[in-house]
Amino acid sequence: MAKMNKIWLSSPTLHGEELQFVKEAIETNWVSTVGENINRLEEMAAEYVGVKHAVALSSGTAALHMCMKLAGEKLDPGVRPGQALKGKRVFCSDMTFDASVNPIVYEDGEPVFIDTERDTWNMDPVALEKAFELYPDVRLVVLAHLYGVPAKMDEIVDICRRHGALIVEDAAEALGASYSGKRVSGKCGALGDYMAVSFNGNKIVTGSTGGMFLTDDQADADKVRKWSTQSREDAPWYQHEELGYNYRMSNIVAGIVRGNMLHISEHIASKKAVYERYREGFADLPAVLNPYEDCAEPNFWLSCMLIDRKAMCRQVRGEKDYLYLKEPGKTCPQEILEALAAINAEGRPIWKPMHMQPIYRTHGFVTAEGYGRAWSNAYINEAERADVGADIFDRGLCLPSDNKMTPDDQDRVIEAVRSCFQ
Repeated sequence: MAKMNKIWLSSPTLHGEELQFVKEAIETNWVSTVGENINRLEEMAAEYVGVKHAVALSSGTAALHMCMKLAGEKLDPGVRPGQALKGKRVFCSDMTFDASVNPIVYEDGEPVFIDTERDTWNMDPVALEKAFELYPDVRLVVLAHLYGVPAKMDEIVDICRRHGALIVEDAAEALGASYSGKRVSGKCGALGDYMAVSFNGNKIVTGSTGGMFLTDDQADADKVRKWSTQSREDAPWYQHEELGYNYRMSNIVAGIVRGNMLHISEHIASKKAVYERYREGFADLPAVLNPYEDCAEPNFWLSCMLIDRKAMCRQVRGEKDYLYLKEPGKTCPQEILEALAAINAEGRPIWKPMHMQPIYRTHGFVTAEGYGRAWSNAYINEAERADVGADIFDRGLCLPSDNKMTPDDQDRVIEAVRSCFQ
């Protein structure tokens, strides 16, 4: 039997212009961290997102680190290098990749995790308000838009402004998504005080790696350019007066991103088509896809499934392994992931919430009802009560969402998933 073609979760989709721009960089010998590709890409990104300035960096994580440094200096001018957030608690999204959180620790801050809400799977405004009651000294919030779905920005921005808190917007997964609320409107990556996007290999626009710092503030852009090139001073020799980083994007990488950026609209359209085919294919199953608000337009980066609690078979997860018991008419994420692997398709678990990660288990965690550590495992018996993120992690999974997946490929995936509910 011939081997079935691989169906990826979200692989790079390249078009030809990427090679052209990289070829030009090589032919003109601009292969370092300066060059025409970087200049043009920064202009493209700023114009597309709707900000005045963009700084091309080596990764989305580097961009987030620069956001943390800027926020720390704003909150406490004159802080020591590497300690921009020293002694400060920082509220952050709980259900996200750890790259959203680690830069807080790079700057010696203390993450406090805010539980997830069910309407968008993002930071819960009710839990955020509760967190400010518990920790009234906090002045920084790090918000991630999960899987390309915009968070509830009207409520979150209002809460942060009332409490005098700055917002670091982690739009790594959400380039091209937009939000049109009553008080907040614009593309993701232009909705916070300090913003970052990612061009990692699986993102909606890719350079294999890379990221972008976005801002309306010329001084902030200038600082990030300086910091990201080892903080070299304007002197005829190598002069350094503050801590710097090797964070600038390569002109080669920028050529790939520049070419890929030309096709962002068609990437989003094809991702949306994948989402809609899943919604139709699973319409009669006891499960739903990752939701979004009417005032938001996601980029549909990943299509995800959440199994109804009553349709869940028994599943237990340890730190690195799992067990489940197959039951007629029921399934669980791990069974579906195994079924996908059997047809050579790539799925993934939902991000494991940060408050459940071994590295961050001693950090604060706030739900809509208060201090979340007091509700250990409450979601198992009362899914609507507390620890929403843990519940979504328990019942959810990411489906193959590659924009090169054909309808026949997706039918194969849909059939494999449906078989698990039989």
